[in-house]
Amino acid sequence: MEKNLNFEKIINRNGTNCLKYDFKSERNRPEDVLPLWVADMDFQTSSYVIEALIKTSKHGIFGYSEAKDEYFEAVSKWMKVHHDWTIKKEWLVKTPGVVFALAIAIKAFSKRGDSILIQEPVYYPFSEVIRNNDRVVVSNDLFLGSDGKYHVNFKDFEEKIKKNNVKLFILCSPHNPVGRVWTKDELVKMGDICLKYGVLVVSDEIHNDFAFDKKHIIFSSIKKEYENNSIICTSPSKTFNIASMLISNIFISNKKNRIKFQKEYEATGMSQLSIFGIIATQVAYEKGEIWYEAMIDYIKENILFTKEFVKKNLPNVSVIDSEGTYLLWLDFRKTGLEMEKLDKKIIFDAKLWLDSGKIFGKSGIGFQRINVACPRAVLKKALNNISEAMKNC
Repeated sequence: MEKNLNFEKIINRNGTNCLKYDFKSERNRPEDVLPLWVADMDFQTSSYVIEALIKTSKHGIFGYSEAKDEYFEAVSKWMKVHHDWTIKKEWLVKTPGVVFALAIAIKAFSKRGDSILIQEPVYYPFSEVIRNNDRVVVSNDLFLGSDGKYHVNFKDFEEKIKKNNVKLFILCSPHNPVGRVWTKDELVKMGDICLKYGVLVVSDEIHNDFAFDKKHIIFSSIKKEYENNSIICTSPSKTFNIASMLISNIFISNKKNRIKFQKEYEATGMSQLSIFGIIATQVAYEKGEIWYEAMIDYIKENILFTKEFVKKNLPNVSVIDSEGTYLLWLDFRKTGLEMEKLDKKIIFDAKLWLDSGKIFGKSGIGFQRINVACPRAVLKKALNNISEAMKNC
């Protein structure tokens, strides 16, 4: 029986080596800020996962470990049930994380000085991992439409690829931080342009289990040609709040590309992953359905609560209409505050630690990203703090 369904419970994470709570001074934040920045949840994971990890710990021997067939079966069933996606065992490459996999793909399928396309404002490790590997960041900036959602400028998308001789396109799907769950038509337009110019698509789908009002579509499932021209990056880390387990499932159906990826991966010296990541992933996918469904319902209620609160109490702030993820993109541009003043007001007046929009690219200036995967009481306090801080803005 699932035991961890009380998402209202406030759990003290201080003193647990928690990046979110225990590294305020190291990250130049005051000790009294409420942290709602990094993308992990303040909820305990499924009790089945916890019990399995305790059992593994009690065994007391932590030697080299590997996944058995049951691991793939659990992953495969989850992908089929939740995403109508049929995968093959030989496609799977397990890595310590999605960003790690992005770095491997960049090294395997491009060379120094090559251009790699992203869509800002986007998850900031994308640009970091590109630049850190001596590649060039090219952005097809998303634009905010009159419908309150972000969209792709397809003409610019193609022009950027052609002009810069782009080698890879890192797709964020669902998109972090703007919350888009891309439609099939949007994915097809991007996919066909990439095929036209021989651009490999590396699709970060780590938030694929957080699509609310429309179905998330796995990029490679749309066409056989996409399957052959893509690397699909997934992980249970966001879905089940197990990021520290350091495990991701990367799917590469193209054998030639998979061999190139694996060769670059092996060059890192990494071989077997942690037994805890293997166990947590398998059990989460096998037994975590009830916890997952309850968590999703709670997140949806938190998103609705945030939208209603902002509309009622923050006239110069708006919530970008989110279709997926538990990360909301708040638009503060109508407050008239410059970037530095906005950041200081959030940190020192509202006493919150959010992610400043500037780190997601130039098009993110004037925005803040807030993580709403927390108990409602914590979220309410955070929003009240913003309201008080913005009274004269």
